[in-house]
Amino acid sequence: MNFADTLKTLPECAGDKLVLTDAAGVAVAAIANAPGSAGSFRVYAYLAGKHGGISPAAATEGLVIFAEHTDDARLHPGKHPNIDRLFGVQANGSTLQALIE
Repeated sequence: MNFADTLKTLPECAGDKLVLTDAAGVAVAAIANAPGSAGSFRVYAYLAGKHGGISPAAATEGLVIFAEHTDDARLHPGKHPNIDRLFGVQANGSTLQALIE
């Protein structure tokens, strides 16, 4: 399935933004629930709910969900920062906590 089709299967999530924090509780990113990032907001909210945060396992699942965008992110680092972040979680084995505001 492509990203758009997979996204339709994920549960809706309310909130204005999702804030990601590192192990020390420092905010490292925020994903707005707004045009241009609403899909990433929904994916990250789903992953955090299922996995209790953005863990390496969540990152792996997220990269599958992002489908064709994952391939594009590999070819063009920096173009898809929310996907690049999942690559980073996989690489360093860390877990980010997520708070929906």
